[in-house]
Amino acid sequence: MQCYVYRATRRADTYVYFPEKDDFSDLPEGVMRALGTLEFALEFDLTPERTLAQEDPQKVLANLKEQGFHLQFPPPEDESGS
Repeated sequence: MQCYVYRATRRADTYVYFPEKDDFSDLPEGVMRALGTLEFALEFDLTPERTLAQEDPQKVLANLKEQGFHLQFPPPEDESGS
């Protein structure tokens, strides 16, 4: 599946994956407002076997098929200070 990733301008290190370029129609209005402008970041072919830096590709594929988008939030900060 072709996948299009956009960076949220209001939330650092937050990305939204879509199955179609520039089609934000499945993203709820409240989420869109919270994220701010979405800036195109990259496009790639997403398969269940593909390695992603911070996400499980099967989870991303499932969300794209079920919801029409996938939200990627920044990893939680390490509170131990190390």
